[in-house]
Amino acid sequence: MLPPIAILGAGSMGGAILHGLVGSGLATGLTVTNRTRAKAEKLAAAAGVRSVALDESPTGNVDAAAAASIVIIGVKPAMVPDLLREIAPVLAPGTIVVSLAAGVTIATFEQILAPGTPVLRSMPNTPALVGKGVTGLAAGSTVRGADLAVVRELFATVGSVIDVPESQIDALSTISGSGPAYVFLLIEALTKAAVGKGFALDQARAMAEQTFLGATALLEASGDDPAELRRRVTSPKGTTERAIVVFEDGDIDGLFVRATDAALARARELAAGA
Repeated sequence: MLPPIAILGAGSMGGAILHGLVGSGLATGLTVTNRTRAKAEKLAAAAGVRSVALDESPTGNVDAAAAASIVIIGVKPAMVPDLLREIAPVLAPGTIVVSLAAGVTIATFEQILAPGTPVLRSMPNTPALVGKGVTGLAAGSTVRGADLAVVRELFATVGSVIDVPESQIDALSTISGSGPAYVFLLIEALTKAAVGKGFALDQARAMAEQTFLGATALLEASGDDPAELRRRVTSPKGTTERAIVVFEDGDIDGLFVRATDAALARARELAAGA
């Protein structure tokens, strides 16, 4: 079982983690905060969850943090320093603080919180909403093995977890963080190609979407390398081979490298305040 957890600023990602925890049955006590009653009410129905509206309970963040063993920071990046200063005086020694905030460094957390506070920076992605996420985890300077293990268990409720040094968090965000958008873009493009070949939109969407869903399900079930699965579909001198040649001539590998490099450059600009 997991210790008491507070999610401060339970937006879409914090809400996904909340539902993963509730569904896992591992959480013994969950408190979540949001700015308004309307947002808080959306999460109040979850079993065993105390959902707090800050416009009705101004000390909600402080109260939740004081009672938790793990505090997840889910507010917008610009709001993080003020929130940390607000809760720092009430955090019990050994309380683990986990960041969901993109671009906010572990050093920022460690500078504001009491010395020795274990801090981890996380980078989940949107498939966490359906329990199929990938979360990158970077540990701060005072995180112990037991701290990392319990936070890994927490994020495992919404998918897979990858331990990385903080220096790789931005790079990870260009792959798994932005990756769902790349997949959706490919599905859009394949759908448009089908429409161009005379299929109705609903038919085109069904073909493209179900092909991606089926292919990823086969990949997961088989355990085989994607390249091997591709070879099995690609008969020598067949139609698929002809299509693959077009993709290779268009330097699809290089296109993904350039795209993720561009995303990484922008992540570094955002981290620098640009």
